[in-house]
Amino acid sequence: MAFQLGEDNDTGMNEMNLIPLIDIMLVLMIIFLVTATVANPSIPLTLPQTTAEIVDLPPENITISINAEDEVAWNGNILTLAQLETRFNEASQTERQPTIVLKADKESRYDTVAQVMSRASGAGLSDIAFATEN
Repeated sequence: MAFQLGEDNDTGMNEMNLIPLIDIMLVLMIIFLVTATVANPSIPLTLPQTTAEIVDLPPENITISINAEDEVAWNGNILTLAQLETRFNEASQTERQPTIVLKADKESRYDTVAQVMSRASGAGLSDIAFATEN
């Protein structure tokens, strides 16, 4: 009487089990990635020195408001167009040209807005921004 374990099959193994091989390859890949990043974290650099100047602060803002009655205000102070022209000439003489923020009421006349812009342009102030509501 013979003792036998398993099936009575002499054909042998038809397929190779690849799961242990894949597990080993994944572990090797992780080890390679970790050691590659630790071994060379960055490239050492010596940066050049320059003589570039530091950029100045932005120029001051002048707020020009025009209400529905066509009154013109410089930073909240109501002025005539002649006084406004004098202020524009004084502002253009400064070292840094100021930015003009123009706030015009939607009911104000286009002529008043055009007069303000003309006087600013005549004084040499060309940086004009229009303020709107969202």
